[in-house]
Order: sequence, then C-alpha cells, then structure tokens
Amino acid sequence: MPPSRRDTLGMLTGGAALLAAQSALGSEHSPLKESPRRVKDSSTPRQAPKTYNLLELEALASEVIPRPAFDYIARGAGDEQTLRENRTAFSRAFLDQRILTGKTVKSLETKILGSPLRAPVVVSAMAAHGLAHPSAESGTAKGAAAYGTLLGVSTVSTQNLEQVASASNGDKWFQCYLTRDSGFNRELLQRAHAAGYKAIVLTADVTVGGNREQDRRNNLRMPTPGNFLDTSNRPRKIEFAFDSSIGLDSLDFVREHSGGLPLIVKGVTTALDARALLQHGVDAIQVSNHGGRQLDGSPAAFDSLQRVAAEVKGRVPLIFDSGIRRGLDVFKAIAAGADLVAVGRPVLYGLALNGSQGVQWVLEQLEQELRIVMQLSGAATVADIRTTPLLHKPFFDA
Repeated sequence: MPPSRRDTLGMLTGGAALLAAQSALGSEHSPLKESPRRVKDSSTPRQAPKTYNLLELEALASEVIPRPAFDYIARGAGDEQTLRENRTAFSRAFLDQRILTGKTVKSLETKILGSPLRAPVVVSAMAAHGLAHPSAESGTAKGAAAYGTLLGVSTVSTQNLEQVASASNGDKWFQCYLTRDSGFNRELLQRAHAAGYKAIVLTADVTVGGNREQDRRNNLRMPTPGNFLDTSNRPRKIEFAFDSSIGLDSLDFVREHSGGLPLIVKGVTTALDARALLQHGVDAIQVSNHGGRQLDGSPAAFDSLQRVAAEVKGRVPLIFDSGIRRGLDVFKAIAAGADLVAVGRPVLYGLALNGSQGVQWVLEQLEQELRIVMQLSGAATVADIRTTPLLHKPFFDA
C-alpha cells in the first residue's frame, strides 16, 4: 500500500529524500482526472482540476502535498491575523454594476518593464516549488509561459537559476534575497543577468524570518535550495543566512552587479518607504506583506496598496500581491492603483494537483473571472479598470 500523502514526510531533510518520497506518492489515487505526480508533455490535452475557483484548490492540494510542506506553503506568521486580513480586506471594497454601456471586454494584454503579458497577472516568486511537485520551478515556468505571463524565481528555489531559465521561453524575474555573503550575492546577480532574467526583485521584508510556529511544530527542515548547491549537488560553503542589515545602499549594490537590469523592490507597505524608494530611483515597487508570513498584525496588503498608490501616483509601476484568489480581487487591486497583480499560493496548489497544466489553469481561471467582472462593471479595458471608483464601507452612509 502506498504511503499517505499527508504523513510521508515527517521531516524534509534534503532534496533527494523529498523527490524519493514524492515518487512514492505518485501512485496513489488522485482527486483529479489524472495523476498529479505525472508531468505530461505539452502535446497532451490539458485537463482542469475538478474545481470551479481558486479558493477550492487549497483543500484539494492539502490531500496531495505532505503535511509539513503544505503547512509551510499555506500557513502564516503568529496568530495569522494578517493572513486572514489579506483576504477579508477585499470584502470591504465594492463595485457599482454598470448597464447599457455598449462596451465589451476584449484584449487584456499589457506590459511591465518591457515584458508583454496576456493579462495583468504574473506569478509571484515563491520558495521551493519542489515541495509541491517533482517538476518544481520548471513546471511552474512551463505553465506560466503556456498561459502567457512571466514568472518570479526565488533565490531559494528548488532548482537553480539556470535550470529554471531553460525550462521555458517565457520572461522571468529573479527575486533576490541578500545573504551575509556579499560574494555569493554578487555571483547570483551576475548569473541572473547571464541567464536572461528580465529584472531583479529585491525582497526587503525578510531581515529575519517571521514567527511561523506551525513549521516548528512540524519540525520542518527545508531542502537545500538549488542555488546553494555545487555541481555535485552538495551544499556550498557559503554563509546561508539572510542579511538583516540591508538598507538603501543595498539598492546600489544590486544595481552595480546585475548588469543594468530593472530593479523592483518587494515588501513595501507604507507611503514612507515608497517615498524613499522613489527618491532612490527604483524602476517598480511591489506592495506585499509576504502573504502574511512575516509581520503578523500588519495591515492587509490591499489596504496598504491604497496608501502606497496615493504616494506613488503612477510614477513607477506598482505590482501587488498577497491574498489574490479571485478575478474580482485582481480588478479591485488594479482599481486601487496596482498596474498588475502577482499570484502566489494558488499557483503552487495548481502545480501540486496537475503540474504545469495546473499552473496554466489557475491563471486562466483568474482571467475568466476578471473578464466577467469587467463586463458587468462596464470596464472594457485594463485602462478602464484603473478609472473605476471603489466604494468602501460604509459607503451607504454617505
């Protein structure tokens, strides 16, 4: 009898052990139309999960991903107040339904820093896609490219920068954590440029790990990221710890060693920080509270977006993440000032359930819902969304 998916990995002790366990898990019955562990080639007809929205994916994925890995992906910091707020904040904003506009929704195509996108949705950088599926970031890259959007690739990805770059012809951004090893940081930035990444996303909100109690309960030990392995798949002798003292001068370091790639700073939640970044000449800002995984008790990312957008006033592109589960959320985020949104956890759930095709389905589902919202609210284009007023509780008292 094959082992239980939820219980096979009591401890994630290394990449080889993880992949071996996932291989054993692959023969177990799947809630989908096909085995979630068998990655099919692109010529095979794509089959969607038996679900109707991204909110339902989490429960399905919890039956596929081993418990310690699933908790690492799904849970948040502390009491998870911010994790919950990231979702509930959207419910405090409303749209007026518009009729007799004569408009119909057509192309949602847009661009960000020179990269063409099918819709204003990208895949956010996330760690260790191998926890969700053996194809890891390569599977996500293929799904994102098949849909027509770009992929954020983490410093702590399961696979290294070059492996992910070669997995698809879609554009990719390198999401950079600065470690205490400046030589390694310099090397990573240079490798990203050489591998064809289109931008650097400096994640600035992980100067210390968030209080993720569930990972401690599960005795979680992450596999060594691919970028931290040598050619023999052994951990390199470098300082793994993230730099807790990064400051505005860190932006200069990234620019100096990344070959002139556009610089995005991720983790912005206040007007004060946005103002400092604008003064320092960043190319884009990503409003994010790390999906509720860092400072618990901080405001919902959607609430922060509205404050940051009021400061930025369109001077640089605004990317938004944390809590996106519906096309309606995408619409509200753009109406609140974002140029595009980045989706995270649902992508990993789709990957776990159906490999690269699951990733593509997640993105298509968001677009389908977004088109419905646009049609009913009288917004025919992405530009129309940006001029749509949001109504906030208690709007009915006004």
